[in-house]
Amino acid sequence: MDKTFKAAVYETHGNPAAVLRVIELPWPEPAANEAVVKMSAAPINPADLNSIEGKYPIKAPLPATPGMEGAGVVVEVGAAVNDLAVGAQVILPHKLFTWREVAVIATEKLVAIPPEIGPIQAAMLKVNPITAWRMIHDFVSLRPGDWLIQNAANSGAGECVIQIARELGIKTVNVVRRPELVEELRSLGGDAVLVDGENLREEVAEATDKAPIRLALNAVGGDNALRVAKCLASGGTMVTYGAMSLQPLCIPNGMFIFKNLRFTGFWVNKWYEAATPQQRAETFAPLFEMAKRGLLRTKVEKTYLLSEAQAAIAHASQNKRSGKIAFRF
Repeated sequence: MDKTFKAAVYETHGNPAAVLRVIELPWPEPAANEAVVKMSAAPINPADLNSIEGKYPIKAPLPATPGMEGAGVVVEVGAAVNDLAVGAQVILPHKLFTWREVAVIATEKLVAIPPEIGPIQAAMLKVNPITAWRMIHDFVSLRPGDWLIQNAANSGAGECVIQIARELGIKTVNVVRRPELVEELRSLGGDAVLVDGENLREEVAEATDKAPIRLALNAVGGDNALRVAKCLASGGTMVTYGAMSLQPLCIPNGMFIFKNLRFTGFWVNKWYEAATPQQRAETFAPLFEMAKRGLLRTKVEKTYLLSEAQAAIAHASQNKRSGKIAFRF
């Protein structure tokens, strides 16, 4: 009997729980420069669900397999491969879809990851931690003791921002919607955690002793983002990387004229497209070290088998979760 593996696929866009199914595919044979990777774990990200729904900016040709992140172990290599050994733990590249038990890919596109990092955490190092690291470094030159402010601070990317900033000595103001999140984010390393409201600017000034804040990270949009922008010092920058409220970012003219604020965006897909292999390696290196020391961790609420895809998707779609939902293979 020929060897097979399972993969999740969708043939049409729509409700993920309705259109996704799990099928059997033939076990792949690697080309000379390729490796066969047996998947260990893959998270369910909002972008994955958006892709199935047909709402993500990048649409894969149908039928398609979802999954933008994942980690696995090399189980076979092609005849010409000499830079990667069987048994190595690797992160899958950004455009290989990961909700599958097995993948075959050119070894130059794989990122080897230290074995000390567990597979579930390894599978979640490619999107949110990279997003957080690049936003902290690429837009404003911050030094230890400087402040930044962010909304959606309890999101996956928001918690990475807290952990990375703490390691770099940068202080964070973290804006959330629910009071029960305050102590949780303080324990993670957030210097100031505030519940959003009409008095946010005054509360931020008090919490920071009126320190200038030159970087704001926005994943919400709408009125919340405007209140956060009002906390920026003259010449500050707001980086938008999400739109959880589904509301546009509306900026009064005075913020440009009198405060000279800058508003820009970040999308990790574009960063991966533009980054050289050396730039990717230089970004991953400190994140790997933090993860090895337990200083960079993503909370996981529950893991599922791929055969439980419907239940996993339903769980991932719920609000007020305490962590990520992920597949384990």
